[in-house]
Amino acid sequence: MPAGPRRYFVRTFGCQMNEHDSERLAGLLESEGMVPASALEEADVVVFNTCCIRENADNRLYGNLGQLRAMKQRRPGMQIAVGGCLAQKDREKIVERAPWVDAVFGTHNVGHAAALLEQARGQGPVVEILEAAETDQAEFPSALPVRRELPFAAWVTIQVGCDNRCAFCIVPSVRGKELSRPFFEVVEEVRQLAAGGTLEVTLLGQNVNSYGRDLALAARRLPDWRGYEHLTGKEWASADRPRARPLFADLLRAVARIEGIERVRFTSPHPKDLRPETIEAMATEKAVCPHLHLPLQSGSDRVLASMRRGYTAERYLERLRAAREGVPDLAVTTDIIVGFPGETEEDFVKTLEVAAEARYDSAYTFIFSPRPGTEAAAWEDRFVPAEVSAERFERLRRVVERSALRAHEARVGRTEEVLVEGKSKKGPAWSGRTRQNKLVHMEGEGLRAGAVVEALVTQAAPHFLKGKLVRVVAEPRHRNLIPVAAN
Repeated sequence: MPAGPRRYFVRTFGCQMNEHDSERLAGLLESEGMVPASALEEADVVVFNTCCIRENADNRLYGNLGQLRAMKQRRPGMQIAVGGCLAQKDREKIVERAPWVDAVFGTHNVGHAAALLEQARGQGPVVEILEAAETDQAEFPSALPVRRELPFAAWVTIQVGCDNRCAFCIVPSVRGKELSRPFFEVVEEVRQLAAGGTLEVTLLGQNVNSYGRDLALAARRLPDWRGYEHLTGKEWASADRPRARPLFADLLRAVARIEGIERVRFTSPHPKDLRPETIEAMATEKAVCPHLHLPLQSGSDRVLASMRRGYTAERYLERLRAAREGVPDLAVTTDIIVGFPGETEEDFVKTLEVAAEARYDSAYTFIFSPRPGTEAAAWEDRFVPAEVSAERFERLRRVVERSALRAHEARVGRTEEVLVEGKSKKGPAWSGRTRQNKLVHMEGEGLRAGAVVEALVTQAAPHFLKGKLVRVVAEPRHRNLIPVAAN
């Protein structure tokens, strides 16, 4: 065992929800006296926080675990933990395939990770997978210590789980039913973040724009809903006969008006739940960034119906048009699946047509990967050959990148507000993001992460912009907070 504090390393696979869970895991381990390791090879405790949306996530995990086996044999005091969505799904299978893993925990008990590692030190491998959190409040990681990757920007979980039943998605199985966090708790967390110097928050949920529908429904059943504005927000609770509607637009406005918060983002909304009041809040609240991530998945109505998405291509485009008409200079990104079971060439051409009409600023494109436990995984007789999917994927990439390049070229010569994130991976420049979430690599001296600057855009590429520093608008104002263990 090391002479000093134990060193930890957390590796994340997956979405922003996993990234945020990893911040809480890091904070939790630091509250137990551990310190971060600069590399996995130097760590005494390694935690893999996993995703199970696509098959390659499984392969990456087990490949990483295989590489750690020899390392652990050389260092018997080393511990390995696996958590997150794949752990929730595979459970004891992880220890069966990799018996050198010390602890396995799921999506509902992130806060138990440190205790499970300690338990494993005395009695060997421990697996703890809960079907649901012990309380509703335990579903949200806000009470855990946190070590944020970017001290000037923060993720804030407003909702967990999902009530949709998309045929390709395993999230409802591993994250559970849709559950919204009380309105007041979200606002209070953001207020505390602002007090610590956070400039930007991203509201997280599996279906973020349906936030609060469950809270409003529960409050409406009560004799006097007016006494529950801590759950639903003042606007809903003060109405004479409030409907059981989503509260996301109300929350956007409340968070955007908190002093010190300059940028509000959110991900990911579902197209069927994109409501006019959300577009209005984006348009009227200065702090809400003009960026909308709106997953399409397919441009074929036949495939969308098979996916159980709940909208048609035309309905999707109608809502996208409404968003663009309502929000000036809106950037739009998306998710698209290629090769969904039964997808024909005609179906795929329709996806290309919608992607071209939508003029996306960027897109996350995936080849369909069957996930055990989902409806689509059983449709083996309809699977699209791998070589066909790969060819379609390349065609879609060209369409999306053409639209992205055109959108970026239109920004050359403009002066953009950029929140500096740090040194660029592309040479000596600095990197940051515009309000439209555009990555900008810019030349400039003496900058610091967390500064807000203006940059003149000089060059465009499909995935980023290049520019030159014009002036510093505001210096960083965040404070670095260190988790403290409680006795």
